[in-house]
Amino acid sequence: MSTLLKPDVCVIGGGSGGLTVAAACAAFGVPVVLIERGKMGGDCLNYGCVPSKAMIAAGKIAQSMRQASAFGISDVEPEVDFRKVHKHIRSVIDAIAPNDSVERFTALGVRVIQDEAKFVNRRTVRAGEFEIRARRFVVATGSSPLVPPIPGLEDVGYFTNETVFEQTRKPAHLIVIGGGPIGMEMAQAHRRLGSDVTVVEALTALGKDDPELAAIALRRLRGEGIVIHEGTRVVKAEKRGRSGVRVHVESKSGATHIDGSHILVAAGRSANVSDLGLDDAGIAYERRGIKVSDKLRTTNRRVYAIGDVAGGLQFTHVAGYHGGLVVRALLFRLPARENRSIIPWATYTDPELAQVGMTEADAVSEGGELSVLRWPYAENDRAQAERKTGGFIKVIAGKRGRILGAGIVGANAGEMINIWALAISKGLTLRDMTAYVPPYPTMTEIGKRAAITYFASATRKPSVRRLVRFLRRFG
Repeated sequence: MSTLLKPDVCVIGGGSGGLTVAAACAAFGVPVVLIERGKMGGDCLNYGCVPSKAMIAAGKIAQSMRQASAFGISDVEPEVDFRKVHKHIRSVIDAIAPNDSVERFTALGVRVIQDEAKFVNRRTVRAGEFEIRARRFVVATGSSPLVPPIPGLEDVGYFTNETVFEQTRKPAHLIVIGGGPIGMEMAQAHRRLGSDVTVVEALTALGKDDPELAAIALRRLRGEGIVIHEGTRVVKAEKRGRSGVRVHVESKSGATHIDGSHILVAAGRSANVSDLGLDDAGIAYERRGIKVSDKLRTTNRRVYAIGDVAGGLQFTHVAGYHGGLVVRALLFRLPARENRSIIPWATYTDPELAQVGMTEADAVSEGGELSVLRWPYAENDRAQAERKTGGFIKVIAGKRGRILGAGIVGANAGEMINIWALAISKGLTLRDMTAYVPPYPTMTEIGKRAAITYFASATRKPSVRRLVRFLRRFG
């Protein structure tokens, strides 16, 4: 016999987006049920952003030891204890986990059910011994690693982002299938921690980023000893000896093979839509995820979908953004439409890559007046002091200096993109970006210097020079 619950809101999925909605509902005294079948905190806390950045941080420390001589300190080849690296990663997760725990959300007033959720009709979800009939539902089930159907892959075994952080022994030679952000971040982290690394990418490595920016990052990655095969397809995997693997690949150059010790599959992600009973709920979906309107509403008017499962940009901060939009609609009946043009993203290789708004190619394809502004890290005093001079900012502006997009490759790019994301979300111009005062010396000055170059041509205009000469007459 099922127990019937009638909350105002039912959230399916305890990741970033789901937790945002559940916490906001509870804060305003709205009855809310949260259903999570796995670990609270979702992919980001347990298998994604948090453990990957912890591993990247360990790799950076190791690399800084190798390059200390630039600062007058002897270079040292670090002794890496992979078991202790794993312990570091776990400790970071454990430090953050209480913020997303069942206990914390229960204390906030959220009814948490730890079980599978499945729609049984358009307005009812079953989870274990409970049936939930809510005014509104929010599906926030996230995504899972996409594993391509490569012959032999299941037989040899492989890592994904859900299993690679459990490794306590250093891979001798890691073969990474996929040259996107996850693949390249993990490739560099493992290389810096002492593994040989080969990346196999079917198209272009870091292909979603501006190619001018991505080229800087890829040059550094190759310079650190990572072998990157672009335009190369994996056709088969097989065991080699007692503990090795062999990956057969094909490219324009022909067929060959790569021998290694372990495989990491980082070939994209697949929305978690199976076993949710979406057909019974009248919710349309496709391979990319649940179909939603720009208000994040599904084909069932009672149900919203947010985050990765909504089939758009797959970033943790997007799920949180979606959660905020849905809260506005659910609790306050305020208009809330998704605006993807204001969403920044970052790849945490070294150097970092960050982007918000249009790339140069995007802007060119749309036509109209266009200015492309650049400023290098090498012209920044803080970058020089820290020996982080590789990279530049690239700003795309339209008519009257309206900011259309910005991309950064270099140290702290993920932090520096924030002010440009704010500028685009508020419709600011390059004149606005020259008006704020950054502290000296900081790398954020790079952005202001780029904005100032937009006005450099005014110093050469005869009309402006005549005006200056005229005004000088008045003392």
